[in-house]
Formats: sequence, C-alpha cells, structure tokens
Amino acid sequence: MDITSMSIESLQHEMQQKRLTSFELVAAFAKRVAEHDQEGIGVNAVAEWNPDAFAIAAALDGERQRTGVRGPLHGIPILIKDNLDTADHMHTSAGSLALSESYAAEDAEVARRLRAAGAVLLGKTKMTEWANFMAEGMPSGYSSRGGQVKNPYGPGEFDVGGSSSGSGAAIAAGFAVAAIGTETSGSILSPSSENMLVGIKPTVGLVSRYGIIPISHSQDTAGSMAKTVADAALLLQAIAGCDLRDPATGAAGAVPDYRSCLLERGLEGVRLGVPRSGYYEHLGADQLAVMEQAMDDLRRLGAVIVDPIELSAKRENGYEVLLYEFKSALNSYLRKVDARLPVHSLKELIEFNDADKERMLRYGQAILLASEETSGSLTDPAYLNARLRDLRYAREEGIDRALREHSLDALLFPANYGAAIAAKAGYPSVTVPGGKLENGCPFGVTFTSTAFTEAQLIRMAYAYEQGTMHRVAPDLA
Repeated sequence: MDITSMSIESLQHEMQQKRLTSFELVAAFAKRVAEHDQEGIGVNAVAEWNPDAFAIAAALDGERQRTGVRGPLHGIPILIKDNLDTADHMHTSAGSLALSESYAAEDAEVARRLRAAGAVLLGKTKMTEWANFMAEGMPSGYSSRGGQVKNPYGPGEFDVGGSSSGSGAAIAAGFAVAAIGTETSGSILSPSSENMLVGIKPTVGLVSRYGIIPISHSQDTAGSMAKTVADAALLLQAIAGCDLRDPATGAAGAVPDYRSCLLERGLEGVRLGVPRSGYYEHLGADQLAVMEQAMDDLRRLGAVIVDPIELSAKRENGYEVLLYEFKSALNSYLRKVDARLPVHSLKELIEFNDADKERMLRYGQAILLASEETSGSLTDPAYLNARLRDLRYAREEGIDRALREHSLDALLFPANYGAAIAAKAGYPSVTVPGGKLENGCPFGVTFTSTAFTEAQLIRMAYAYEQGTMHRVAPDLA
C-alpha cells in the first residue's frame, strides 16, 4: 500500500492496529521528497525539512503506546507555509533572502495548536515571495529564497497557484498528509484549485493570525489544504479557536465539530446561487464546461441551483486597503525580529532589495514601493474610506444581499474567481476538485457564504466530493 496517499482516518487505523508508526510515515514522506522535490527537475515545493521530524514522530509513537492518542492528528505529518513562525530549527522567511536567517522566538498559534494536537511538523513549504504582495507580474510560486515551485500536474506548463503554492504542490505530490496555507485574497483557493486539492479559506477570525508574517489584518487568515474534504476539515478543527492575542478570534464563538458535517446527503435542499455576471463570463469553454457539469451534479445530489443571480463586483479589484495595512503590519512584525537580521522595516526591506537587484528584484518591487509611499497611518481618511467601501460592497451590498434576496445557502464560483469579494468581506470559502480542463490542468469548484458558515460549506463540499470523486493524483514517474 502507498501510505503517502492515505487519508488521516486510514493512517490512524493502520497505526492503531500497529501496522504502521508515525516514524515510518515520516520516513516514507522523506523518501518521496528526496525523489521528487529537487530544484530544477522536481516540484521544488519544500523550503526546508524539520530536522526534529523523526524525533518528534518517535516520541509520539511512544506516547501512543503509553497513554493513547491526543486526537485525529496524532503522529500525522503536516507541512506549513514559510510565513508561519516556528520556535524550532526551521527558518521563517516569507520566501525572501532578507529573512533567510530568521528564526522565530515563539510558535505561531497555528503551529502551537498543531503540536498540541500531536501533529508532526514535517517542514516548511515554499511560497510566492511576501505572499505575492511584492511585485506586479511575479509568477505564482516564485521567491528569491526558494526559486520556482512547479505544478506536479504539469511542471513548467500549468500555473501552480499562489501564494500558498508550495503547500498546494507538496500535498498534490504526496510530500505530507496535509498542509497549512494562508490567504489574503485567493492564496489558498488558487493553489488548491490548480493542484486538485480541497482548500478551506476560513472566516477571518476563526483561526488566529498570531505569529504569521502579515499582509492585511482585515483579510489575512490561515487555512487547511488537503487531498480530501475530511482531511481538510480535521486540520481546520485543530487550528480553529479563540486566541486572546488575536482580537478577531473573539467573534467566532465555539468551534463546531466539523466531523459531524461529513454527510454524503449534505446537499439535499441546499440553495446555491450562480453569479454569472463578472465571474463566469470570461471563462474559457472548457472551464465553463466544468462548471456546467458541476451544476448538473449538484442538482443530481439534491441541491437547488438559482441561476443566474446578481452579485455586485464594484471595487472588487482595488487593493488600497492592503497597501495601507501591509506597511503598518509588516513594520510591526519586522521590528520584533532578531537585531542581527538586515531588515526591520518595510523601508529597510526595499533598500535591501535595491542593493542586490540581480537576486532580489527579478520582477521588481512595485507593490512594496506603493505600500511604503502610503502614510502608514490607519487613521488616514483614504484608508478608512477604502475599508468602509470594501465592507459595504463585499458584505452588505454583495454576498449578504445576494444570499438574503434569493434565500441562498451559498454561492457557487469557478476556482478562485470569487476570492476577492469573499476576501474583502472576510467570509469563508471551500474549494473542491471539479475535474480537469482539456489540457489536463485541474480546475476547482468553490462554495462561498457568510461569516462563520464553515460547517455548512464543509457539508456541501463533502457531499459534492463524494458524489463526483474527481481527484486523481499526478504522475510523478
């Protein structure tokens, strides 16, 4: 059996029956990374391997025998994106050579929760530099520290999706059971769709952002990326919850049991809206065919498709809010890093990049410069007005109005085409493999709804996944 392709539930069963250990599982993933992740000829998704991974796995195996398991993630190898702090022997660099020697003094809350749940932090995944908030035209998955991440379904041919590109490519290629990604606008949904994965982008505030290199406090969130809805839901269960160091998490309330949402008949009676204008009209014929087939399948599985509906996309593509919040948030993060590092502010980062243009500025740094040119003050009227506009158009006059006027449970988007409006609203989305395009590139189907509706979205996504079973593994031979 290929243990690197097995689900969390199956792996736990094998370990419970003493046919497999966490140590052996880590070894299997290490072998796969060694065979398929070389830069230049491989996927190039893993930024670094945790030197403690084998020791952690062995310790968890011993704990299993002595006192039992902590929960579903006990002994399960998980990769995390290289913008989450880990207080261990791994760096946290956001893909930049400017932070190539940065070691965090404290775990991000997400990392702390994973360790507490018994997960093995296998390593860090590569990412688009500064979470794709550095330059116009930078390819998804490129960074000065890590080079170019490749899509295992078509290396050099298909977009790998960004900025959680390494997390997407690594799980698709079988380098770990599941991974943590982060999203500001599309950075979980895009690589999940491009790599035939399930991606859960939670409501802002369900998962703590403490210890994550930021872009925007109003849009940033961490989420789960996995081969199945069940695995993604189990990973989300482990990382969700209140953290007093992140005020946004105070709105979430009690975290539901997402395992109870894994129902094969979970689409019966569900009303899904199809916002054609602005989201479907620019699809290619093969992309549209995937979505039309998805609608047929959803009807077959009991859903009511309301097609079309109107959804405001006004000002959706602007990112004034991010320019202001990035400067403020990054300066706050960088002032706390080790004094021996070369950058402690956005201004110093720009100067560092300018001093080594050949390595650092292959695609420029136009977005960094634009952010630095803002006042950096979150009392600036330009910022406050932009933030209020985003909330108005994305929430009150956008997603919430569409759901209310058509009595909908969720909206149905192609891939990450609806990522921006959900991001500005701070609302959740779940993407599921919808099939492949004519050229073989994966394409996802995405469910989006209002705040803290992850349980409902997981239920819909699971029923769709089980009723279609589109995912196939890439051929890495």
